[in-house]
Amino acid sequence: MEKRERNTYIDNIDVDVAKKTYYNKLNIEPQWEEIDVVDALGRITFEAIYAKVSSPNYNAAAMDGILVESSSTLGATDSSPKVLEEGKDFKYVNTGNVVMDPYDAVIMIEDVIEIEKGKIQILKAAHPWQHIRPIGEDIVATEMIVPSKHRIRPIDIGALISGGIEKVRVYKKPSIGIIPTGTEIIDDIKELEVGKIMDSNSRVFEALILEDGGIPKRYDTVEDDYEMIKKAVLKGIEENDILIIGAGSSAGTKDYTVNVIEELGEVVIHGVAMKPGKPTILGIISGKPVIGIPGYPVSAYLVFETFVRPLILNFIGLKEERDYFVNAITSKKITSSLKSRELVRVNLGYVNDKLIATPLSSGAGVTMSLVKADGIAVIPQSLEGVDAGSGVDVKLLKPINQIKETLVSIGSHDLIMDVIGDMMNLTSGHVGSMGGILAMKRGECHIAPIHLLDMETGEYNLSYVKKYFSGQRMAIIKGVKRHQGFIVEKGNRGKIHSFTDLAREDVIFVNRQRGAGTRILLDYYLNKKNIDSSHIKGYDREMTTHMSVATAVKTGSATTGLGIYSAAKALGLDFVDIAYEDYDFLLPYNLLEDPRVKEFIRVLKSPEFKKKVESLGGYGFEATGEIIIID
Repeated sequence: MEKRERNTYIDNIDVDVAKKTYYNKLNIEPQWEEIDVVDALGRITFEAIYAKVSSPNYNAAAMDGILVESSSTLGATDSSPKVLEEGKDFKYVNTGNVVMDPYDAVIMIEDVIEIEKGKIQILKAAHPWQHIRPIGEDIVATEMIVPSKHRIRPIDIGALISGGIEKVRVYKKPSIGIIPTGTEIIDDIKELEVGKIMDSNSRVFEALILEDGGIPKRYDTVEDDYEMIKKAVLKGIEENDILIIGAGSSAGTKDYTVNVIEELGEVVIHGVAMKPGKPTILGIISGKPVIGIPGYPVSAYLVFETFVRPLILNFIGLKEERDYFVNAITSKKITSSLKSRELVRVNLGYVNDKLIATPLSSGAGVTMSLVKADGIAVIPQSLEGVDAGSGVDVKLLKPINQIKETLVSIGSHDLIMDVIGDMMNLTSGHVGSMGGILAMKRGECHIAPIHLLDMETGEYNLSYVKKYFSGQRMAIIKGVKRHQGFIVEKGNRGKIHSFTDLAREDVIFVNRQRGAGTRILLDYYLNKKNIDSSHIKGYDREMTTHMSVATAVKTGSATTGLGIYSAAKALGLDFVDIAYEDYDFLLPYNLLEDPRVKEFIRVLKSPEFKKKVESLGGYGFEATGEIIIID
């Protein structure tokens, strides 16, 4: 096979322009199929459906009681009861029984007084058609039951059956082929080793397609080989209405997707002004849409939602739904490029009637940022980022009522925040203790986890609260005592025992971000021992969580980092104890009566919380849940 040129040119087309250009080139003609009404749940009606029969199709008793001629009951009162004789003046009836002449009313059995066998007494006259369901009360033959382009619900099925409908015409579900590519991609966890990656994207695509109303057809992973990918694409096009090719859409030496599409059909767009998701390919082969989706999980999800989902909706007769956006205040600065529309995953919560958005990890490969996200903030291509405290438009991923019930925590990171988040509605942003203090001053959180060491007294938290909230009544909810120390590889082959070891030539350190309580603790000891931070390799490499520090040590990119014992234990690392510190929660005094805060305190004091945190290791519970008032 001749050597193929590496594709190095990628466009930067506006997302909306790309969609319009691409969809205008496609000639999608939705098809219909006829199915049994009992199998129609969730399907989209191809045409309006009209009732064939009325419901009820006879005059029916609406109550248990007696059938009477209303005229024969005239004059009945409490003071002048009327006696009726069975067979002559009335007959007993059950709900749903047929009502026929000469009867025209039903008296409820509760209003009937039996005086002897075959004779009853009534105290009130009946009026014509009392407690009778007339023909067509629910559905009249020939009336429309559901319109076209309607998603059939459980209650619709009941109405269709009552209207005499046995079969319905619905839009045919499109078949969407999914071709994962990549020599490094595997399906079996038992094959996982260094250099191999589990295929999760195609499984996400399968679920999204099912959710959106399509039929997914996933093919085996194809290696990074041009002819093999070409063969798979030809098969996928023949067997499906839409084809997705996972990975290989960028400009690497093994990224063949764009060349294959170009050879077999037409590449309409290669590269959109969207981050993440820039290397997206929008192509057409044999008149069918073929979409090359980047391999990073977050990019893959966002590209699917942006470009594939509208196509599926088109096939099943629905228009692309408008995303529901809300305006929120960002709790920290978000940087973005003028080259792209930036999609930022955020946590959300209401603080003092303000919707606060806390950005999560921004990497295109950080799947958990999507799992944990409450919404996606959209930074327009015309803006070069937004400052903390600025407004951003956010597409909601969770119901707004659930977000309103959420306690917003911004501050220091600890593994116990995940434990608390599992036990109540909590959103947790990790910006360090000082970041939490500043977010609290701006009114952007309910609580701020802090562990700030006073450089002069060696005490935790109180002096910082008094300094930054002078004149304000604040409170601290006591959290946990926790072990801070050096996280080191198993066996501590780097022989890290004290802060002086950090300045050795053979030691690579990994730090926490500025403002983090752990960073302040480090600087406290460096100052105390007269160690110049410029002599520490890696001092300027910053991580936002203890688990990130532990991961750097685990993977060998760092010899050590300062962190909590539970993070070391979680990754099977060793730990050199340094200090036992207070990890507490700051909040305004007036929020102590907030139901969310009360629930938070209840969780902290619960035996279940203590049991779960003890299993992490490295924590103490001397005054957990107690409240300190600071005037």
